Amino acid sequence: MTPVFDDPVFDDEPRETPVVRDKRRLDPETGLRREGVPDLHPASGTAADGGGSGAGPGKRDVAGGDNLLADVERQLAERTDDLKRLQAEYVNYKKRVDRDREVTRQNAIGSVVGQLLPVLDDIGRAREHGELVGGFRAVAESLERAVDGLGLVAYGAVGDPFDPYLHDALTHTYSDDVDGPTCVHVMQVGYRIGDRILRPARVGVAEPQPQPHPDAVSTDAESEPDPNEDPAEVPANDPVAER
Repeated sequence: MTPVFDDPVFDDEPRETPVVRDKRRLDPETGLRREGVPDLHPASGTAADGGGSGAGPGKRDVAGGDNLLADVERQLAERTDDLKRLQAEYVNYKKRVDRDREVTRQNAIGSVVGQLLPVLDDIGRAREHGELVGGFRAVAESLERAVDGLGLVAYGAVGDPFDPYLHDALTHTYSDDVDGPTCVHVMQVGYRIGDRILRPARVGVAEPQPQPHPDAVSTDAESEPDPNEDPAEVPANDPVAER
């Protein structure tokens, strides 16, 4: 059996030589454009695409891209406005929740501390009479520190301007020593937590002496008789005296 060799030396049949065609538009040696090389990306409206008009597929693609970009920008602006509106609503909601939580906290503390106000009044009276001594003093001071930590504030002192929102006037007098409505007596101090009034201060109020009206002064002066005038003297032209 005769062996078969694939080597070209033993192959009697002729083979085709591969042909390489250089289709580059520019000559790599001279850098000039070659003649007869077709354009791979012909512009619209040239002979390469059959000589169409100026409004070819390229311009239509550009116009379509502009419309798509405008639509995307419009949607982006709408989504941005939606996000800003949602953020503003969330901020307002958070502020409202925080405010309601603080009000609820103050109401809860006020309802508990309000039951201790009579005890604080007793402690204050005992301190005024010098009876706050020994273990009772330590317990009283501990209780006062505890309610102070909860935000309880006592107010109402002699000389404070009278405020009908903060004070409850039990007595009223006039005095030349004040320039306006002033607390001159404090029967019971008031308490508050934050802006909430737990109990108004009970005070006595004094005001400056009222000034008489100028018209009333002139009327009183005209009505007073002249002490130098004789009551029996009658004018000469008085018709009653002539009769």
